[in-house]
Amino acid sequence: MRVIAISRLREFWERNPGARKPLADWLKEVSAAQWRVPQDIKTRYASASFLPGRRVVFNIKGNDFRLVVAVAYVQQALFIKFVGTHAEYDRINATTVEPPP
Repeated sequence: MRVIAISRLREFWERNPGARKPLADWLKEVSAAQWRVPQDIKTRYASASFLPGRRVVFNIKGNDFRLVVAVAYVQQALFIKFVGTHAEYDRINATTVEPPP
């Protein structure tokens, strides 16, 4: 999968050093994946939550952090919509959140 907006992950882990390794590990693994259907994600990430609009929420580092992506299966791409702490995630609407311009 091609991950769009990796810079958002880097910006987040620079502000939250504890997120660096788990997000970098997730990025490496996902970049090598080829997901064709949601079940491909669920098979590897059992705790992933699926939302409308092809959005998926990943729990990172034992749920300390949350990552919301939009998946384009045909194009083999993930678009980073949100990365934040669990508390920050609780204040957003994961089905509509968009990254800042």
